[in-house]
Amino acid sequence: MPSGDMKTAANDAGAPAVEAAAAGRAAAPHRAGRWLIRVAVVVLVLGAGGVLAPVWLRPLLQPPAPVTDLVLYGNVDIRQVQLAFNGNDRIAEMNVREGDRVQAGQRLAVLDTRRLQAAIERAEAQLEAQQQVVARLEAGTRLEEINKARADLELTAADVKNAQRTYERRSSLAKMNAGSQQDADDAQAAAEVAAAKKNANQALLDLAVAGPRREDIAEARAVLKNYEAQLKLAQDELADASLIAPHNGVIQDRLLEPGDMVSPQKSVFTLALTDPVWVRAYIAEPDLGKISLGMTAEVATDSYPGKRYAAWVGFISPTAEFTPKSVEVRELRTRLVYQVRVFVKNPQDELRLGMPVTVYVRLNQPRSREPVAEPTAR
Repeated sequence: MPSGDMKTAANDAGAPAVEAAAAGRAAAPHRAGRWLIRVAVVVLVLGAGGVLAPVWLRPLLQPPAPVTDLVLYGNVDIRQVQLAFNGNDRIAEMNVREGDRVQAGQRLAVLDTRRLQAAIERAEAQLEAQQQVVARLEAGTRLEEINKARADLELTAADVKNAQRTYERRSSLAKMNAGSQQDADDAQAAAEVAAAKKNANQALLDLAVAGPRREDIAEARAVLKNYEAQLKLAQDELADASLIAPHNGVIQDRLLEPGDMVSPQKSVFTLALTDPVWVRAYIAEPDLGKISLGMTAEVATDSYPGKRYAAWVGFISPTAEFTPKSVEVRELRTRLVYQVRVFVKNPQDELRLGMPVTVYVRLNQPRSREPVAEPTAR
């Protein structure tokens, strides 16, 4: 190969190496700059971490805040009363309908009372008659009756004397054969009859003076007491002819109408007692020792955000049960729980049957072993 050609080939072979070396020298400053940027970022991150680490770690290092409320979940329940007449007759009046709010003592319905009114009038007449009988026996014999008995006794005494004299005369005539023995015997019999009448009138006078027997007065008083009881029973039956609301509440169902026959076994109305209502909640066994009967509580519902209702613990079940499917607790549903009833004041009738609610029981309050009818002052 000619020398000129050899030089040209060498130059061609060395050109890529020279270009690679030049490219490497040009890229070196860029790699160094990127490395310096990475180092600066790491330093900045470590510095910021050192500054912010106390802030981040403070919640982890501080002790947890104490729990002041026991939270329970449940549903509103309402007590119901089945109202029925304590009697048997037809309904004459129905004064309320479904949804009407009633007050304790309000008359809701009335039966036909004609039969009951007649029974009361009869009992009153019997009672009045027997009262007069008792009054007569307790007053004793009237003075006029005693005087009459004494006069009858004097009359029979005179008859006795007359009959005795007649008998003596006829007996003397019979002994002298001046009269018949039959006339003497008749006179003797008449004298004996007059003496018997005198004894009878004497007994009547003694009875009039002594007055009624104590046993007769006691019997009359017993009969009077019986009539008084019959009148009271008739009055009670008349009172039972009016169906009275036992509590404040709302008429939930009207089951009968005027003209229907009623009996104590047949309900006429269903009354819902809306104040207070109560919440059926469930508490797990580890939290059971934190509450007691009578502890005050608060109830909240999603229907009225931010509003809480005064409540109190009124019942804690003495036996455990499996968690119902509709109950929400923090623990597993397979754990045993205890039913708790929390009574809630509901003056505005805002809590409805089945409404889900949350119960908050303050744990820093005095514990009581006895239930209370109303929550303590808040």
